Amino acid sequence: MLLAEVVAASTEVAAVRGRTAKAALIADALRRADADEVPAVTAWLSGEPLQRRLGVGWRSLAALTGGTAAQPSLSVEAVDTVFAELAATAGPGSAARREELLRGVLSTATAEEQRFLVRLVTGELRQGALEGVVLEAVAAASGVPAADVRRAFMLSGSLPATAATALAGGSAALAAVGLEVGRPVRPMLASPGSSLDAALTDLGPDVTVEFKLDGARIQVHRDRDDVRVWTRTLREVTAGVPELVERVRALPCRTAVLDGETLALDDDGRPRAFQDTMSRFGSDAADAGVLLSPFFFDLLHLDGRDLLDEPLHVRLDALAGLLADDAHAPLRMPGARRPDAERATQVLDDALDGGHEGVVVKDLAAPYAAGRRGKAWQKVKPVHTLDLVVLGAEWGYGRRTGKLSNIHLGARDPEGGEPVMVGKTFKGMTDELLDWQTATFPAHAREEAPWGVLLQPGLVVEIAVDGAQRSPRYPGGVALRFARVLRYRPDKTPAEADTLEAVRALLAGAP
Repeated sequence: MLLAEVVAASTEVAAVRGRTAKAALIADALRRADADEVPAVTAWLSGEPLQRRLGVGWRSLAALTGGTAAQPSLSVEAVDTVFAELAATAGPGSAARREELLRGVLSTATAEEQRFLVRLVTGELRQGALEGVVLEAVAAASGVPAADVRRAFMLSGSLPATAATALAGGSAALAAVGLEVGRPVRPMLASPGSSLDAALTDLGPDVTVEFKLDGARIQVHRDRDDVRVWTRTLREVTAGVPELVERVRALPCRTAVLDGETLALDDDGRPRAFQDTMSRFGSDAADAGVLLSPFFFDLLHLDGRDLLDEPLHVRLDALAGLLADDAHAPLRMPGARRPDAERATQVLDDALDGGHEGVVVKDLAAPYAAGRRGKAWQKVKPVHTLDLVVLGAEWGYGRRTGKLSNIHLGARDPEGGEPVMVGKTFKGMTDELLDWQTATFPAHAREEAPWGVLLQPGLVVEIAVDGAQRSPRYPGGVALRFARVLRYRPDKTPAEADTLEAVRALLAGAP
């Protein structure tokens, strides 16, 4: 398969708006790819190289683009081979070797192929082909049920690998993909609940109500003495969190897969700033000054038994048994099982009094549905919050002169298009945050203007709002009310931002 065919498919996908139309175009490209090309084509049409990080920056690429080929000749295999070598290149002389590899592939590319490759390598390939769209395309191309594709993706954690398996072996091959200790599973996600009463009414009495911490999601795998830790984006952080490794290694089991949250606590047991917790995931070196405490709320595997498909109450019983001996330093997420309304309210009050965000109400009959926001888990917070994409920032004035201040906020388009702007805010920003924005945003700029910068959709910020209102000012027809910055979310990608529907749900009178 020629690179030019992938470039043409990418252009067509970006040009159409509907989710179904995008999926059909990607499915057609996948059908035309050879079996060994499917992983790379899937990754590229998802917007990233198969190897993810190539160690190449925008300036390096810009300096090498120039002469172009008149006719397309590059194959998918040839480009992917170069990418693999780029990812593996390290040590003395690596910069020169990367330049040599890049110059070779770019000089053989047409102008259109060059533009595609530069955007792909720098993470700026915006085709509107979000994860869900590509999963639908894989199902269509392979002729298997979408549910089979989603489950295999959940368990493998790799969309390119799932696509290759589906197209090569269909449902039978996908069914053979199982949970492996040491290979992270995509985490199950909670949907926003409008209130505790509404969540309890929706899910009924057979629920558990647990604290919602202001921490970072973790998934921990243990295989005898080998313990590994991943974040919610499946980035391994084992080397940076030795205290978490030590706690799990001490549990009375041989193999386990645990799901939970971790955060830094102060001397009074209250949560420290979210940034303190996230600072531990910035490098492989543990910061001895900030210790993390783990709190587990689910158990997906224990001593050879997979629990994913078991109802939550079975998983919680197994988790309680595993953690029973840790009363001196509890590892279990606080909460109450099958509480009445009064007890559920008390759990929420205790969480808020402890400095946490709120609670999560969970259906005790539900299996673990990884990677999806369903109604089986509903998070309830006293303040409406949204995770939105930063689209731009304006230069401040007055005491904020010289600093990038007022940020433009975008909600995720569920149809896979560019984020849709829903408001602006400069509220809630400390001087430290203003300095950080001013230093960080230029590296993400796609256009600079006298008033400020427009950014590539890459940064996610958590915003508190009092609601939303209808507005013709923004393309989505809705605007945020009294938005203020709570924190940036380096643990989330734009694909995990809240949708335009989530903003519209805050409209007065919305069902």
